[in-house]
Amino acid sequence: MGAHARGLWMAVAAFVIWGLMPLYWHLLKHVPSLQVVAHRALWSAVLVAAWLTLTRGRGWLRAVLERPRLAGMLFASGMLIGFNWSLYVWAVNAGHVVESSLGYFINPLLNVVIGVAFLRERLVPAQWVAVALAACGVLWLTFNYGSFPWIALSLAGSFALYGLIRRQAEVDAVAGLGVENLYLLVPAAALLAWLELDGSGGFTDLRWGAGGNLLLALGGALTARPLSGFAYAVRRVSLSTVGLLQYLAPTLQLLCGVLVFGEPFGRDRAIGFIVIWCGLAVFAVDGFVRARRRIVAQQA
Repeated sequence: MGAHARGLWMAVAAFVIWGLMPLYWHLLKHVPSLQVVAHRALWSAVLVAAWLTLTRGRGWLRAVLERPRLAGMLFASGMLIGFNWSLYVWAVNAGHVVESSLGYFINPLLNVVIGVAFLRERLVPAQWVAVALAACGVLWLTFNYGSFPWIALSLAGSFALYGLIRRQAEVDAVAGLGVENLYLLVPAAALLAWLELDGSGGFTDLRWGAGGNLLLALGGALTARPLSGFAYAVRRVSLSTVGLLQYLAPTLQLLCGVLVFGEPFGRDRAIGFIVIWCGLAVFAVDGFVRARRRIVAQQA
């Protein structure tokens, strides 16, 4: 399997995991969202750093920090993903799963725009049609939402900028994730320590139960795996393709919000989502046809 194909599958796996994550975070609804995010950052940093140290030795961190520009880029991407995590976990547990899914429907459009405007990527006519349909669907959802969708727009903007920085950062996907997490480790650990000493935390006294503590710790692994896959994918697959594949995650989030959590989904929302899915169908058919043509040309 070539690098492009591996990147494609990594992207698909990452988006499926992200799409089903509301089910996981809902199990921690009894834990304050800020503490969920802090534990997520803490355990993700510990797990990724431990893995990198075991497999590559202690030099992996020095190799990045010796390059100030790269270290600065990863600091920026770390702050963006930390903000994105915080808002997303709060939104899920506050009953805004459907609006969160709207944010991740908007995000791929921003990726496509960035890819064309700043990275000089080119779209074939069918891809332009797919993007136009998706844009119409998102605009319909935005203007018929009933209130300014600040959660959706904040999630979309922060993750689009994160993807752009990670695409341009010349670093291995896992090592880059490790450095990002270490930037978040100190504030996360300090916050959790202060909360435990203040009596507001519940990890050390098992206030949330052993099962709840285990879920908080495993949240770090669930964070690290799709992020490393996403970082791997964006360096091997065009940002336009990643942007359109990313609709997998919000589609699954939407289904979780409506079918599992019972959030409202009326006619106006249904129209917007159907238009977006039509765009995805155009993109999928175009990708299949062009892949078949490449195979035929190689066999000729």
